[in-house]
Amino acid sequence: QVQLVESGGGLVQPGGSLRLSCAASGSSNSFYVMGWYRQAPGKQRELVAIVDSGGSTNYIDSVKGRFTITRDNAKNLVYLQMNSLKPEDTAVYYCYSRMTWGGNYWGQGTQVTVSS
Repeated sequence: QVQLVESGGGLVQPGGSLRLSCAASGSSNSFYVMGWYRQAPGKQRELVAIVDSGGSTNYIDSVKGRFTITRDNAKNLVYLQMNSLKPEDTAVYYCYSRMTWGGNYWGQGTQVTVSS
């Protein structure tokens, strides 16, 4: 059974940094695409950043230059380094994976709050 477990969320002041981590388990070598979604109160869930098994990345425009996604394929870990955080980055952040067979999975989410 595939499981994604996030950690690293919290409260940070505007301009600060946080690093989110996601540990994936249940199906070694089958995590094709990994990434992060977020959902702010009253808004739809949106894809923030993804990285495929070859290391190619993609970001939404609002986080380009501030967020960096990386992954450790050997350990099935994915990270999201978030710098220069803004209040509009406040959301629940969900780890995501698309498997080599096409299945999609999400973690339970971790809260990120950017406030002074």
